[in-house]
Amino acid sequence: MTAPLAARVRRRPGRMRGLWDASPLTYLALVVAIVLSLFPIYWMIVIATRGNDVVADVPPPMLPGGQFGENAARLFANEDAYFLKGLLNSAVVSGAVTLSTVFFASLAGFAFAKLRFRGRNALLLTIVATMMIPVQMGIIPLYMIMVRLGWQNSLQAVIVPFLVTGFGVFMMRQYADQAVPDELIEAARVDGCTTFGIYWRVVLPALRPAAGVLGLLTFMQTWNEFMWPLAVLNPDNPTVQLSINNLANAYFADYSLMFAGTTVAVLPLLVVFVIFGRQIIGGIMEGAVKA
Repeated sequence: MTAPLAARVRRRPGRMRGLWDASPLTYLALVVAIVLSLFPIYWMIVIATRGNDVVADVPPPMLPGGQFGENAARLFANEDAYFLKGLLNSAVVSGAVTLSTVFFASLAGFAFAKLRFRGRNALLLTIVATMMIPVQMGIIPLYMIMVRLGWQNSLQAVIVPFLVTGFGVFMMRQYADQAVPDELIEAARVDGCTTFGIYWRVVLPALRPAAGVLGLLTFMQTWNEFMWPLAVLNPDNPTVQLSINNLANAYFADYSLMFAGTTVAVLPLLVVFVIFGRQIIGGIMEGAVKA
């Protein structure tokens, strides 16, 4: 910072602080946004803790009831939803996809950012181009591949096609390019470290904040995936989203049962975010301060 600019900053400290002060209108807009975002979740919990007879009440109930335990017992006892099996399947699929995406995306990101090889830019451009293709356009050919492999109604059909994503590779490449100095890699090579050893001992620890963000986003997206499991799995071997869909397609629409299922399905996401959210945000802020 030059001397004249520093002098102007010292003469106007109040004005500089005012640039970061939020106005009452800003707080009002934030409160409105939070209320609009949380109210559907709150309403879901209200109906999940009450009977189905209060759904059409006018005015509607605004406080939770005491029937969540009863609704949850009916949910897991429902023979058409396979809800417990859906929870276990979603946990297996989301965990496997998350771990493989973080591993392969960080490995590819390291290669694209720090290794020199022929066709690197063309391959990276191809990966970025795959992000522009809607997932819906690939359902039919992907389903035909699953049929050829004999993977219909099996969990590998919803795991293998998503072991790595173009977004994950691009995100990890951008982060690795800035977070890992070339001098550190050269020093590891001088010490006799192999390329994979450099990735495992040097690059991966530096990519931990970005890997945490990618893992959280991947887990949430896979847990909430509906269209592809609907196409390739049967109702008797569902993910949790298909189990909720089975409840919605029942002859009698039991909203308290559906909302209880949705509440239970949201709980793992909240637990994952509460456990890892602070660490992820702290890692991002630490990387930003270092930058």
